[in-house]
Amino acid sequence: VIQNKIDLVSKDRAVRNFQQIKAFLQGTKFQDAPIIPISAQRGVNVDLLLEAIQEFIPTPARDETLDPIMYVARTFDVNKPGTSPEKIKGGVLGGSLKQGRFNVGDKLEIRPGLVYEEANQLKSKPLTTVVASAITGGVAVQSVGPGGSIGIMTDLDPSVVKSDSLTGNVVGIPGKLPPVWISLTLEITLMERVVGSVEDLKVNPIVPNELLMLNVNSAATVGIVRDIAKNRVKCVLKKPICAAVGSRVTISRRVGTRFRLIGYGIIRAEK
Repeated sequence: VIQNKIDLVSKDRAVRNFQQIKAFLQGTKFQDAPIIPISAQRGVNVDLLLEAIQEFIPTPARDETLDPIMYVARTFDVNKPGTSPEKIKGGVLGGSLKQGRFNVGDKLEIRPGLVYEEANQLKSKPLTTVVASAITGGVAVQSVGPGGSIGIMTDLDPSVVKSDSLTGNVVGIPGKLPPVWISLTLEITLMERVVGSVEDLKVNPIVPNELLMLNVNSAATVGIVRDIAKNRVKCVLKKPICAAVGSRVTISRRVGTRFRLIGYGIIRAEK
């Protein structure tokens, strides 16, 4: 538990707040949780906070020998209007590495890449590029691994990445990425109640032709339910996604004017 902004109150007031927090947590499973007073603005006790986070929520072991997988959360053009052609920088991919490591100069593949329609069918074309430079924690580095956010500058045309147009894509070594799906078979688990709704609503079974919001990793797409069999549903996607078999997908349903979480699904290989 973090007790922030202790620099804005007196010592006596901070102690009273501490006691109020203890009383509030009493009788819950968090009653013995450490309470760390800090001032984030002034950096007071931030070192102790980081130490406690590492102690109680240890950094998971990561295998950097695996093929790298990066989930793209943002993409953008860093060039200012009027930049001369010879000074234009390539598009930037922002996100985090799940596994593996990228080095400056590595060749990259981006899936699904460019999405388009052909003969009324949804298709995608993977993009290839290279790591021109890498930044993590505001510092330029020659190599990046898992943990925290990273920025990868590429040699992609900036117009391809502007306005987060590649958000939800997956980046890795060419030929080593998960498959691209235009339809998904999900083994679903539904909750008893709708999450986030003002009313206490029961989750009803999914029905054919229902529109669901599906989120997997950093990607979001709408799926139209086509087939239902026991605890499995098949959805045709409005936008293709790149994800491994076995990946977890959150499922949301429109409730009123917003989508609300109703369960999750596991991607299964289509038969």
